[in-house]
Amino acid sequence: MQFTIDQVLNGSPRAVEDVLLDPAFVEARAALPKLSDPELLECTRDGDHAHQRIRFRFTEHVSGAVAAVVDPERLTWVDDATFDLAAHITEHRIEPDHYADRLASTYRATLTSEGEGSRRVLVGTVKVRMPLVGGKVERVIVSGLTEYAAAEETLINEWLARS
Repeated sequence: MQFTIDQVLNGSPRAVEDVLLDPAFVEARAALPKLSDPELLECTRDGDHAHQRIRFRFTEHVSGAVAAVVDPERLTWVDDATFDLAAHITEHRIEPDHYADRLASTYRATLTSEGEGSRRVLVGTVKVRMPLVGGKVERVIVSGLTEYAAAEETLINEWLARS
């Protein structure tokens, strides 16, 4: 399933990237819906490039049909992100801790200047390989991502306002 998520942010692309790469911001994401326990595994910067790895846990309720084939407690993954800070493009690869044979997801986040702020557009795919419920799980994941991104947009803007 393909998805596109659009965020309007009150800072320059560089300022937004600085927020996203701030370990304190990663920790603050714990208050956002659908996902919990963000754990910063790696965050390195070298000139116009950065690499960040964050482990997340999905906390949304799953239906009985889904819970019959996956353990909700094992819905954890690492978001492996490679930042091109000059182009303001970040490539994300989702690495499931469990069920890697059933879930694949990648997305690209592009930041562009817009007025006094910027626009962040996330475009990607989620593929769940589970008979009968795969499509339903994909829709739940994308719905959760969309809700999470809306709350993340607010949190990013709050951080930008502080600086």
